Amino acid sequence: MKPDLLLLQPMLGRTEEALAALCEVHRLFGTTDKDALLNSVAPQIRAVASGGALGLPRALMDRLPALEIVAINGIGTDAVDLDEARRRGIRVTTTPDVLTDDVADMALSLLLTSLRRICEGDRFVRAGRWPSAGLPLARRVTGKRLGILGLGRVGRAIARRAEAFSMPISYTDLRPIEDVSYRFVPGLIELARDVDALVIAASGGAGSQNLVNAAVLNALGPEGLLINVARGSVVEEAALVSALAEGRLGGAGLDVFADEPHVPEALWSMEQVVLQPHRASATLETRADMGDVLVANLTAHFAGRIPAAAVA
Repeated sequence: MKPDLLLLQPMLGRTEEALAALCEVHRLFGTTDKDALLNSVAPQIRAVASGGALGLPRALMDRLPALEIVAINGIGTDAVDLDEARRRGIRVTTTPDVLTDDVADMALSLLLTSLRRICEGDRFVRAGRWPSAGLPLARRVTGKRLGILGLGRVGRAIARRAEAFSMPISYTDLRPIEDVSYRFVPGLIELARDVDALVIAASGGAGSQNLVNAAVLNALGPEGLLINVARGSVVEEAALVSALAEGRLGGAGLDVFADEPHVPEALWSMEQVVLQPHRASATLETRADMGDVLVANLTAHFAGRIPAAAVA
């Protein structure tokens, strides 16, 4: 008999087909009466498959007494109560490495788009304004001083790309990274003060909640640029909106937000802000690779092995 799996959100077609071959899949998304479905299947659910942003809400975890594994299609685990998972002996897995390049590409795309005012120029041409008006000058990308918050897999991939633009690179993390040549700055405010653009590549969760606050944004300054491809929770969002509106921060490129999919309306009309709907890993190639890793994690677990990508 196949193990029962609760699927919390849609995944790529080939991933869902592979899940259906391995498990008895119950789709919670799109269900008109979620409580009725859960009342019916919750006692026998042994696995949950979900995305990193959605994770597994604690209230839902508590309704699944037979749960053995939470397979995250992503690298973020901040939306899963890892302490409770460990207490109950629930395995938690992610899909590391395969989305690193796409997330780093998005970070550089937001950086380039923001500095060169690409979106503003696109709207300018589409509105038919080019024959009769001009745009303010953009800003050079090459040589900008780049700061990175979090020098893990994604942070390093961002740094490698930035090197091609002759950017001096500094970073902050919990401790200096021994095998890199980039400049380590122990304090986030000091780092923000020393760079032209700050890219957030840190993990989400309680330890990084509102880490980028008003003081950090003020240190980045009226010419500074904030790029976030990590988690919206890392930024004190109200402080960010205020800093942008008051000109204390020069601009922002944002792929993630504090209360997704809800984006503060104040940001919609800001020309100095580039917005994306949490799309950093949203390429066909990467989503296919992520799905393959997710299915491999589940296959290993149900075969009695520890999945290679287990985090708990």
